[in-house]
Amino acid sequence: MENQVIGPGPYRATKLWNETIRLFRSGMPLRRHWAHFRCYDCSFTGTEAVDYLHNLLRDNHNFGPEVTRYQTLQLLRKFLKAHVIEDIKGRHGTEDFEDNGHLYRFPTLSPLKSFPARPVIKDCSDLPRLIRWDDYEELPQQENIAPVKSAVLTSDLWNKRHSVAIGDVHECKLIRRKEITSKQVDHIWKSMTVAHLQRVLGLKTLDGVLNPAHVNGKHIVHNVFSVNKAGIVVLENKAEDMPYWVVTAMKCLANWPNGNESKQPVYPGFERDVLRTVADYYQRLKEPLLTFHLYEVFVNILSLLPVQEAASEALQVSCLLLPPPNRRRLQLLLRLMARVCQNPQLPPLNDTIATRTLMVQMFSQCVLGSADDMDLDELLATKLVTFMMEHHNTIFQVPAKLRCQVEEHLSHLKRAQIKYEGADTDFSASPAFYKQISRVECEEQRVIGTQTPLQQLLEGLIADKELPAKDKRKRLKQFQKSYPEVYHSRFPTEESKAAVIPEKTPRLKPNLMFFSIKKPFQPFQRSWSFRA
Repeated sequence: MENQVIGPGPYRATKLWNETIRLFRSGMPLRRHWAHFRCYDCSFTGTEAVDYLHNLLRDNHNFGPEVTRYQTLQLLRKFLKAHVIEDIKGRHGTEDFEDNGHLYRFPTLSPLKSFPARPVIKDCSDLPRLIRWDDYEELPQQENIAPVKSAVLTSDLWNKRHSVAIGDVHECKLIRRKEITSKQVDHIWKSMTVAHLQRVLGLKTLDGVLNPAHVNGKHIVHNVFSVNKAGIVVLENKAEDMPYWVVTAMKCLANWPNGNESKQPVYPGFERDVLRTVADYYQRLKEPLLTFHLYEVFVNILSLLPVQEAASEALQVSCLLLPPPNRRRLQLLLRLMARVCQNPQLPPLNDTIATRTLMVQMFSQCVLGSADDMDLDELLATKLVTFMMEHHNTIFQVPAKLRCQVEEHLSHLKRAQIKYEGADTDFSASPAFYKQISRVECEEQRVIGTQTPLQQLLEGLIADKELPAKDKRKRLKQFQKSYPEVYHSRFPTEESKAAVIPEKTPRLKPNLMFFSIKKPFQPFQRSWSFRA
């Protein structure tokens, strides 16, 4: 028998359906049977079909040992309705398959389902792009404000300005983010959650698996932030919540025997009636809790179940896509199922079926199902619900990695910055150096080049009265060496330079001749004295 795990991909439910049929048709033993004094070759009885298919499903990794004989019988009834098999007289569809000696055979026509047409996505408007720094708002120009006094040009500040002037760092522009609306936040959560889901599932595309139009960013934000201390979604509209009597019944079973808050009389079989009340509510829902639109998403997760960590993360992301009422109902249901299975004080809820098997069979179809009745809903739901029940505490946590990525992106968008190309220099120490420019002016400066900024830099250096003359001449000389054309256009003659730049005052050297006093030569004379 071939135990093949069908890899994740679009239309996986259809692949599983076709693969199961191939395995069943290729392996089902066919032999001669007698019925009503007639011989029928290449046939099989209903009991033989149930025995073989049951073992096939239990040994297949896509379904597992949780598959029951009753579920196998239900699948064979779907096979008969879909003309995968027919009775010995060629009838199908209206007949009901039975687990007995009635004879069946395979039809000559191919029973495989064709893949549904792929949805045509004309554009990506359903999945908005992430907001980038290009979407900025220009700072308004401040009018009627006295110009800021130029800062003293220290050597560090001069190097900064000099590096900008020669083109090492482009001219900066002050930008700030437009105010991020709640709608934009919803779109960011939607975009990053869908992208994260695609990575977790290991798919190159979600085409055929998830239509972005069916993803509501507002639902994701609500599921992340609108929760109580236990991590259960809190609904804003109480009309969408579960009826009080259902919640009371669930608490009664979950906390048995101390959960009878209404003090109703307890009689033999009371716990079974309470369970039936909860089951009736869930089984009457219009669609499964995981919704028809997300059916393919959760079917793809089945291939990840052997790896608990990967499957749990995929379910964490997928459950964020659920409408908040569905997420709340699902979380409360899985908590109830887990507590009932782990409660040794609870009496048996069925005479023939174990409590764990009963809970999975009773609620699996309420959790997962497709709009196409021919799919393997019950078998797939059994395997998925079993895993979700065992790991429900982890599944309903928000993925830490996804939340961190979204918060960092939003924080980056809200941060005001000085934006310029090619450098990370901060010019906040020189407020008079830059000013806000429009995009048109920015484009003009790109065409003109760096001549205008260099001229402005030279004029600013000339007009700086607080800079010592010695330092000013030194920097002008440096400017002349770096940009001779700009310097010569400003000072074509020495006279023009002298009119603007103060000349260096010469220092007179001392002349010794002015300080020497000439006297006539007098010979050295020494007086002698004698003592008597």
